[in-house]
Amino acid sequence: MKNRRFGLCAVLVVGALAIAVGTAEAAGDAPVPPNGLEKIDTIVVIYAENRSFDNLYGKFPGANGLANATPEMARQLDRGGSPLKELPPIWGGLTAQHFKPAVAEADTEHLPNAPFAIDDPKGLNTPVSAPTRDLVHRFYQNQIQINGGKNDRFVAYGDSGALVMGHYDGSKLPLWEVAKRYALADSFFMAAFGGSFVNHFYLACACEPRYPNADQSPARGLIAAVEADGVTLKLAPDSPKSALDGVPKFENDGSITPHDFYAVNTMQPPYQPSGVKPAPGGDPAYANPNAPTTLPPQTETTIGDLLSEKGVTWAWYAGAWRAALDGAAVTPAPNFQFHHQPFNYFAAYAPGSAARAEHLRDGGINGASFIEAIDSGTLPQVAFYKPQGNLNEHPGYSEVLAGDEHIAEIVRHLEESPQWAHMFVLITYDENGGFWDHVAPPKGDRWGPGNRIPALIVSPFAKKGFVDHTLMDTTSALRLITRRFGLPVLDGLRERDEAMAAAGGQRLGDLTSALDLPSP
Repeated sequence: MKNRRFGLCAVLVVGALAIAVGTAEAAGDAPVPPNGLEKIDTIVVIYAENRSFDNLYGKFPGANGLANATPEMARQLDRGGSPLKELPPIWGGLTAQHFKPAVAEADTEHLPNAPFAIDDPKGLNTPVSAPTRDLVHRFYQNQIQINGGKNDRFVAYGDSGALVMGHYDGSKLPLWEVAKRYALADSFFMAAFGGSFVNHFYLACACEPRYPNADQSPARGLIAAVEADGVTLKLAPDSPKSALDGVPKFENDGSITPHDFYAVNTMQPPYQPSGVKPAPGGDPAYANPNAPTTLPPQTETTIGDLLSEKGVTWAWYAGAWRAALDGAAVTPAPNFQFHHQPFNYFAAYAPGSAARAEHLRDGGINGASFIEAIDSGTLPQVAFYKPQGNLNEHPGYSEVLAGDEHIAEIVRHLEESPQWAHMFVLITYDENGGFWDHVAPPKGDRWGPGNRIPALIVSPFAKKGFVDHTLMDTTSALRLITRRFGLPVLDGLRERDEAMAAAGGQRLGDLTSALDLPSP
């Protein structure tokens, strides 16, 4: 394993790069921008939550969707390897507890072993305006569910029964129309196995967070119990043998890998706002470092660091950031999620630093501050936007429709912005949220890619009405930023390419395949 400098990521790299990437990039310098890419002055990345491609866009015209999923591809296996005779109930019921009328567990029994429409009026009849219960979406479970690319253990190793196989008629959503007007990528994957925590890190640094010496720390109880393959969680002796009998139980479904101590499931930021309160008598701007779930400050190079070194302006706009700092980000709204601001984990953006004040910005309640920057034409050259919790489409505490309407409204403001003529916008989701997708993820490195997720490319330069089949993942956003602004290539980008090439695959795209760029 190749180790990077203290504080963060090491990624398993197998073999040498088998695809030519150019002399400059191989030497560690920035790749040369293609003709016309200099026409893009502003790059915006909008990061929603927890939806697989098939869950929302499985019926999109021209896309590799549910019509391409044969019954054999969609069939789910039980934990012993035999096909399930039917899907188990949605444990605990379909809808989130605060939604009425509820769809009870008994209402979801005896569904066929196949994908189903959550919003089917003749079925469960649960519209896109109703928040469903959450689904497990964790590092080890995701790999077990993918099962080497067969995607046939989603039910068996989920915690929501049949719900993993549910999807919507996405044509009812406003972003569907945005995708029809611009471009939709249907071979775009989440960068890392698991959940929001690690995938936000991948958007910030293309790397996996680390907890050095976790076995000698307050977090030692969070080290996962894993089989010798390094991928499979150890089942508890009393775990149900069949998915029809209940949710699997594990010896220790922890957040930290054994032996080398990478943080693969949600841990809390070392700085406020955090899910961990300050230490008694300690600095109120810090989380208690002795709490088991507090991740130590990270020191890996981020895309933000590289942009700053090059003099390129950038910011991460977090919806309800100011409210969270003031202690007002409560449920049900705005419901700020602490692990959705990845730069709050890095020492370079610690409280009191100039970098924090400049780059970690408040998106405002309902995105008001972000919209103000859009309307005034004052967005930095690179802008990341994370909607607040109740507008991010995450099952359990958000609904699809509200988040979709919010992002569509953001798009409308971007289209009317003074900066629009030279803008590129990527709208994507951090991960699949536990929902099944029929397309096998490409073989990569130890950390991913994980399952397929939606990605919309919105720009005056986008190929109109285009479905892009180019292989990409979350780090493709960083590849585009790197290429456009001539940045050094992050280690994680190169390591992902090397691992995919060694596995016989292809290099990941940088989103330019969805663009018609004018000649200079």
